[in-house]
Amino acid sequence: MEKLRYRFITGPDDAEFCRRISGLLEEGYILHGGPTLTCKGDTVIAGQAVVLPSDQD
Repeated sequence: MEKLRYRFITGPDDAEFCRRISGLLEEGYILHGGPTLTCKGDTVIAGQAVVLPSDQD
């Protein structure tokens, strides 16, 4: 499967979200900008953009 050059990952700010981001970093993606946080009721929702460097094509 072709990797997307840009991805924006969202989800509850929990261990699973951190595992998803960590997995992408292991695949060669790098963080793009800082994380964003918002609330949905009592749940904190996190978002993080990641990009694939051009030498990872």
